[in-house]
Amino acid sequence: MDPRIEEHAKILVDWSTDVKKGEMVAIVASPLSHDLAVAVTRKVAEAGGQPMTLMSSEEINRAFYDGADDDILATEPAHMRALIEKCDAFIFIRSPMNTKALANVNPKRMMMVNKANQEISAIRLAKKWCLTVHPCLTLAQQANMSMDEYQDFVYGATLVDWKEESKNLFLMKEHLERHSDIRFVGPETDLYAKTEGRIWIASDGKHNMPSGEVFTAPIEDTVEGKIYFDIPFLQMGKVIEGVRLTFEKGEVVDFSAEKSEDALKTVIETDEGSRRLGEMAIGTNRGIKQYTLNMLFDEKIGDTIHCALGRAYKDNNGTNDSAVHVDMIKTMIEGEIIAGDEVIYSKGKYFYE
Repeated sequence: MDPRIEEHAKILVDWSTDVKKGEMVAIVASPLSHDLAVAVTRKVAEAGGQPMTLMSSEEINRAFYDGADDDILATEPAHMRALIEKCDAFIFIRSPMNTKALANVNPKRMMMVNKANQEISAIRLAKKWCLTVHPCLTLAQQANMSMDEYQDFVYGATLVDWKEESKNLFLMKEHLERHSDIRFVGPETDLYAKTEGRIWIASDGKHNMPSGEVFTAPIEDTVEGKIYFDIPFLQMGKVIEGVRLTFEKGEVVDFSAEKSEDALKTVIETDEGSRRLGEMAIGTNRGIKQYTLNMLFDEKIGDTIHCALGRAYKDNNGTNDSAVHVDMIKTMIEGEIIAGDEVIYSKGKYFYE
């Protein structure tokens, strides 16, 4: 086995989920992630945890949508709730065979499933969990890389000293929490929100691997201004590009997209909360040097910010509720991030650099 796979597994078990003796651990893996699932299972067992591996894939998910009527889609899966309630930690390993398997599913049907699973998703998010990727040809192709290039890309972003990285992330958190607002300024962008009473979270690999972001939930009705997201992203199997949003009193009052505007419209019109921001964030991982249409990596790109329409995280003291949480990313190499009277980032440099 590639020794980088063993190192990846060690980070997931020892750092990200910190598995302890006697803990019940669910490993949700796709067929192409077999090698990493093997390594993670071994590490969980060595830590004294009790691993259980579940298989999932995009085609399996598609088969559900093809076979289910609306009543099934709108019903909370009781057996999934039972599993999630009994587990102490979750490790999700993505290595897709077909990233477009859900592209032709009616987005409204997918939103029905999101709504049905809202409560059990909240239970899972309150426990230890981590999401990661195992390199595969599908993701290499999506990133316009060879397999060797993509493996180097993934491990370059992942196999770092997270204890050391954590120091700068928590330093940024400390500075952001000294102030009561945040402002993103850049090309076609001037977006402002108040953050008083909200918590900034330093994401240092405890939930996403790789990680490298600091994020909060803005006070919902204080978001004002406009923003242009220049980095494409995948949503419901479709690539959405060139999103422009305008906010007044916290709500989206105007929107457009250069590509797949219909998918963006579906997101915004999901429910009342999907018209508001649930997250504002700063990406810091300079090991991620380009976008790959994989949000696990793309939202962490150094010199970027991202915002999410929809559900806010309770860990941020956020209150916005929605069945969706959709991240969108903007390059800030020509922009500034300002908290109160402090410049957090300006044209290629964070304040601590």
